[in-house]
Order: sequence, then structure tokens, then C-alpha cells
Amino acid sequence: MISFSLNGAPVSVAANPTTRLTQVLRDQLGKTGTKVGCDAGDCGACTVMLDGAQVCACLVPVGRVQGCKVETVESASEDLSRLKAAFLRHGAAQCGICTPGMLLAGVDLLRRNPHPDETAVKDALGGVLCRCTGYRKIIAAICDATPADQSPSSGPVGAVLPRVDGAAKVAGDLFGADQVPEGALTLAVIRSPYPHAAFRFGDLAAYAKRPGVAGIFTADDIPGRNAYGAIPAFADQPAIAQSPARFRGECVALLAFEPGIETNTADFPVFWTELPALTVPDQAEAPGAALIHPTRVGNKLIEGLVRKGDAADAMQSADLVLSGEMETAYVEHAYIEPEAGSAWMDGDVLVIRACTQAPIMDRDDIAQILGLSPDHVRIIPTAVGGGFGSKLDVSLQPLLGLVALKTGRPCRLVYSRKDSMTSTTKRHPAKMAGRIGCDASGRILAVEFDGQFNTGAYASWGPTVANRVPVHVSGPYLTPNITARARAIHTNGPISGAFRGFGVPQAALWQETIYDRLADRLGIDRLEFRIQNALRDGDATATGQVVQGVGIRDCLLALRPHWKRALSETKPGRGVGVAACWYGCGNTSLPNPSTMRLGITHAGRLVLHQGATDIGQGSNTVMVQIAAEALGLPVSDFTLIGPDTALTPDGGKTSASRQTFVSGRAVKAAAESLRALILRVSNAGEGAKLALDGARLCVDDAGQRHVVDLAGLPADRFGYALSAEETYDPPTTGLDENGQGKPYAQYGYGAQMVELQVNPRLGTVQLLKITAAHDVGRAINPQLATGQIEGGIAQGIGLALMEEYLPGRTENLHDYLIPTIGDVPPIDSLLIEVPDPEGPFGAKGLGEHVLIPTAPAILNAIRHATGAEITRVPALPHRVLAAMGAKP
Repeated sequence: MISFSLNGAPVSVAANPTTRLTQVLRDQLGKTGTKVGCDAGDCGACTVMLDGAQVCACLVPVGRVQGCKVETVESASEDLSRLKAAFLRHGAAQCGICTPGMLLAGVDLLRRNPHPDETAVKDALGGVLCRCTGYRKIIAAICDATPADQSPSSGPVGAVLPRVDGAAKVAGDLFGADQVPEGALTLAVIRSPYPHAAFRFGDLAAYAKRPGVAGIFTADDIPGRNAYGAIPAFADQPAIAQSPARFRGECVALLAFEPGIETNTADFPVFWTELPALTVPDQAEAPGAALIHPTRVGNKLIEGLVRKGDAADAMQSADLVLSGEMETAYVEHAYIEPEAGSAWMDGDVLVIRACTQAPIMDRDDIAQILGLSPDHVRIIPTAVGGGFGSKLDVSLQPLLGLVALKTGRPCRLVYSRKDSMTSTTKRHPAKMAGRIGCDASGRILAVEFDGQFNTGAYASWGPTVANRVPVHVSGPYLTPNITARARAIHTNGPISGAFRGFGVPQAALWQETIYDRLADRLGIDRLEFRIQNALRDGDATATGQVVQGVGIRDCLLALRPHWKRALSETKPGRGVGVAACWYGCGNTSLPNPSTMRLGITHAGRLVLHQGATDIGQGSNTVMVQIAAEALGLPVSDFTLIGPDTALTPDGGKTSASRQTFVSGRAVKAAAESLRALILRVSNAGEGAKLALDGARLCVDDAGQRHVVDLAGLPADRFGYALSAEETYDPPTTGLDENGQGKPYAQYGYGAQMVELQVNPRLGTVQLLKITAAHDVGRAINPQLATGQIEGGIAQGIGLALMEEYLPGRTENLHDYLIPTIGDVPPIDSLLIEVPDPEGPFGAKGLGEHVLIPTAPAILNAIRHATGAEITRVPALPHRVLAAMGAKP
């Protein structure tokens, strides 16, 4: 027995003294607020206080805490409660998975230094990683010296309101690994150690008879179609592979163990024969290369094309033509929550609770894999500890479902950090080349672009990337002539999928760095060059789409005073860079509907059924604000349900910056329909004011008061006294053979300016400040919007300067570097509001856009500081030095 004080109360537990403190806290004492992101002390999510000092609980053997005081995020201490309130005020919690660790590290600092400055906060929180916030609001909350963001808005839309799920975030929200069904089997996955390997099994029957082994499952046990994919027409990835395995980390077998049994699979009888592997697209495209998928000639998954005008002819008449190349690496999503979940049978319905960005897609994929009808599968998403695109693809869900279905018993599976990094999707590595031509005044005349994108072993979101890149590679600039191609090529590398931007960040690196060179060659200010070429209302894009509500020029103009100030402060080694972006919100030229439901119960409770997953971006809050504005009832009246495929309609996947726009339009329509129904029932006019008073719905119509007795109304089809459900699908068209059409109903725009210092001896880059102007159309919640900007910029910093996933080498958060609190400089966010004709109250999507311009602005600032032209990212110090040595 080990005895210690936990949050001020004595506890005693029976445990092996070498057991991790995290395991004891979570599994034996139920304190799941302490999170596990790595089990190696790299991420800090498990930070707790031990005798008054912060420690990583995953590195502490529980024997060490005998007689000690342990404090977790569940503590009721006054100073921790104050800090939680500050986190809520400043919007310092997004997905929430790192929040408990941040809070405990912050309390540790505040008890030693009640009035810390930014430097002290960075020192104290340097061991806790965040992938969502960009750290700036965390610093503000801990210092709490300046007022939190305010808003002049008088209504729900435009107001800075705390997250509706914020209290859960600061309390240690429930994520995929935090809820375990009683008697759950524990699962373990057997994965390929090679990028390409044949394999066979030994005596599985004998292994299955071992004590504690509850089952062994292989591809032969899959009852349905053993192939899934984000885009059904390209579905090609097996839940459990048959020989051969096509990438390192691919699942080839699944084991179930009885509760409490150690999942040691070191001697599992699988025998490998390593096969030649195609590791880069150049190998895969070479004549005679082996085919990874027999039906995909030349290992090409798909090629996207946009062709407008005659780019080759326009190049001939251009006064200046510059060519350029750019290469990018695999980038890991590195969310702090590894994939986790559980499954069980509820009668004849398979229930899966897991972290996901796309519950309806999960349901449909799992039903197909397991041979079930969709109405016999229920997906209950947990809180999601970061997604950024990778949790759009199913991962452990079909594995959980298979075991629960076959055994009839509940089960759980939690990926290790290595499991997560080896088996899940990455940002597409790209090799891009082409040229851009302009006239002597700096007007862009033509773009020619060819991009090769490494899509890895399976399709995932490769078709989306290949089609989205040619549409966007012109940047948000008027481009009369363009020929742009992007092809997705299979290799035996990690699967490349969706990652915040779907290939547009890579394309922007190529295009924006050439724009800088064009401006310099012509002697035109680099910012003014972009302003001159920026799209305006009524202009036609590269696909021939005439756009309205275009905010890119406003964003660039907003940077002017900052640009002039920064240029006036330049000195040797100091550089200033700028880059712009645009991004089509939602699916490319495909249906993209979202459905929302609102109801008022007979007892007077207002309920929003919101099936769109909030992965930290704040859609739960934004949907409530939009609904409150349209309905005319306060945010405080709303109760949120969902997402849950049994309880909420399809809000669509959380991707492509679509939720505020698409789901926002759907919830606005539902609220307007419910309001119209209320006015009809009460015989009131359009301007009436609504109020809920228990089971009474009060309607004040120009001095006349109407009261609707909700309890006396019959139940409607959803069981409510009054309800409405509406769907919105953006108006788009398909692209023709030349990529012409209307691929998106809405675009968002932005521009960023970077100030930095380069050490000429070491090649290191110190970021000094980033100024970001983003057109949000209408800021539904300004604090959430600036939080997205700061978080996206942090990921853009990683793309530019440090992140490079190398299979077999950087499969943890020690060797794979993401920005820490010390790497993100002060960020000045400028919210530009150019209303969009399609957006709810004029709002535009934002989540993807904010990452796109950061990396090219950094590269442009490095070139301004040193003359070095970086053509491969990340711009690691040795690459910066090499580029400096090779400069003209």
C-alpha cells in the first residue's frame, strides 16, 4: 500500500512501486484530468504538483510519492481556481488536452512569483507542449496583467463570449482514453516494422490459448469490405492488412487481452520478409517501377489540372519571367492526444466512443468494414485533443468495432505516441517547380506550375490535395493565364492525408517566394507588388469563378503601417517578410451539406443538436452564438447535445474551414425556422422579443404579451414542443476538363508579416514579431478568431523552421520538434471584416487560412535578412547556412 495526500485528502492504493504515477492517478484513483500524451516526459500533458513543484507524472514511479503531497487539475485550491477563471477569460484553452498540464505549471510559477512577466512564464512552461493555441493566450492568462479581449457587440454575434465547453476544458475534459467500460478488454496492434514487407503467421491457435489472451484477429476476420478511405471512390486502405504490408506501422494483426493483463506482444508469431520499397515519388514514377496498387498506372493516384488562357504564350510576352523550385517534407500532426477509444454492444447496435473529426464518415466506413448497416453503428465522439486533419481518417475505430462485434464484450485501445506517429497520416511532401511572368509594371501575366505530392501507401485525402493545389497556386491574385498541374504519387512511405490546408501551404511557399523575387527584380516594394495584383470584387479566379466579398486587398492594406515601421527598423541580419493567402471553404466542387436541429422541450429547455465536431476551434460556441442571434434568445438558454450519430443530424466533417460557414448557415436557417414557427404559434409580428420562463414561452410583440404554454403542445416528430431542422449545402459546380468552374462558394483571405533576426554564424532564426491580418467576413467571436490565428501561426512556424518527420527516426516528441512556448513570438492579430454573400451574418471560415502565409513570410524575411533563397523546408540552420553560401 502506498499512501499520500491527493488534492488535500489522504489516499492509499495498492500498486507496484514502479508503476507510473499517471497510471495510478487515472486508472485507480479516477483522476483522469491528468493526461498522457507521450509517456516519456516530452509533452508535459501529465504535469502535476509533487510536494509543491511541477513534475511529469509519467516519469514518477508511484513509490516515490509515499508520504508526499500530490496536486492535480481536480484540486479545489483557490489559486488554481483563479487561474482556471483566467484561462476562460483569455480563451487560453482550445482543444483542452494540454490545459491541465499548463494550469499546474502555471500554478507552480504563480506560487513562486505572483506577478510574472512573459519571460518567466516561458521559462516555467517550457516543458508543456501545446499544438492548438500558439501559447499567446496562455501567457496572457498566467500574467493576467491586461484585460481579456473585449467586444463592442450588443448581440451574441460579434461578442467575446467564453467557450460554452470552456469549464470542461479547464476541469480536465473527457478525451478518448478517459472513459473505460466496465470489464473492457485491452487491445494491442501488431504493426509492420518495414515500409514494405511480406509476412506470415505462426501458430496463432497456440498463442490464443495463453493465459489472459482473449482473442487474435487478422484480415481473415473482417466480415465486410476490408477497405476504407476518406473519399469512397478511392477507398483502398485495409483495417488489417493482408500480406504484403505497404508502409511502416501498418496494422497486420490485433490482439485482445483480459482486463489487467500486460499487453506484451514481443513474441507474437509473425515472420517478416522485407521487400524493396519505393520511398520517394521519383522512384515510384520511374519506368518499370513496381506498382503499389496494380490498377494505378505509374503509381499515380490522381492528377489535378487548372488551365486558363495560354500561359506559355503569355510567358513569351512577359517582361520578366522567374522560375522557382520548392521542396517540403513530411509533417506530423503531433496533436497532444494520441488516438484512443472504446467500443461495446448495445443490443444489436455497435457503439464506438473515440476521438474523431468526422463521426458520420466513421459510422459509414465501419459499417462497410464490419458488414453492418449504418443504423447498427453508433459513433459517440469524445473531446478531441487536437486533430488538424489526421483524425478525419479512421484509425482505431474499426479495430475496436471488430473486437466488440466478434466477442460481444467491451474493449478499449489507446495508441502509444509511437503508434500514433507511425500509423497515422502526415502532410504531403511536395516537389514543386514552375515559373511566373509579369509585365514591366509588375502586373502578373501568367503562371506555370507542376507539383509532385507524395501521397504514401494509400489514397486518404490525396485526391483532395491534388485537386485543391492547382485551384489555389495562383494565390489570391488576378492571374489571367495559368497552367497548373498537381499529381499525387503512391510510395511505401507514411500515408499522406489532410493537414490544415490540404496542400495549399506547400503551394504558397512556391508562389509567394517567387513573388518576392519578382518584386525585387522590378524594384517594386514587395507589399505594394501584392496589393497591385490582389483580387477584387468582380475579378475571375484561375478557375474562371467571379468572386465577391474579396478581402485580400484590405488585409494587405492593413499591414502597410506595420510594414513601413518594420522596414525602418531593419539592420544587418534583421529581415522583414510578407506573404498572403486565400482558401476555399469546404469540399472542392462536391456536395458539402450540414444539417442542424433546434428544439424546445415541453419543460422549456432550448436544445441545439450540433453534430459538427469541435476539435478546439470553437464551433460549439460559434454555433450557439449564431443560433442565439437568429432566434432571439440568449446564449445562456441553450443546451448543447452532440455530436452523436444517434442524437444529432449530420453536421459534416470538421475540415476545410467549413464549420463556421456551412454549419453556421445551417444553424442560422434552423433558428430562423424555429423563430418563424414561434411567431406563427403566438400570432406575433416579425420584431417580437422572445423569452423562456420555465414551461412558458413569452413573446413580447410591440407591447402585447403572448404566452405559449409549452407543456400543452403536442410532441412533434422529434419529441419537442417546438422544433426545426434545416440543411445548407454551398452552391458549387464541378470543374471541367480544364479545371474551370465554381469549386467553392466562399473564400477566406489573409496576409502576414514576419520580423526576424538571423545569426549569420549559426544559421539560426529568431522570430521577433508576426503581424497577421485575416478577413473573417464577420467575427462571430473575436477571441476565438484570434486564437485560431495564433495557433495556425505556431504550426506555420513549425513547417518553416523545424518540423520534418523521418520514418523510423522521429517517432516521438523528443526527436520530432514542434514549436514550444519559447518559439512563438508576439502576434498582432488584425481582424478584417469584408462580409461574404454566402456566410452566416457575412462570416467566413478561418481555421485553415491562418497557417498558409506564415512559412513563406518567414522564408521571405530570411532572404531579406541574408539574401539566402531557401528552396527546401524546414529551414534548418545547416540549410540556411548553405543557402547563404550559395546566394548570388
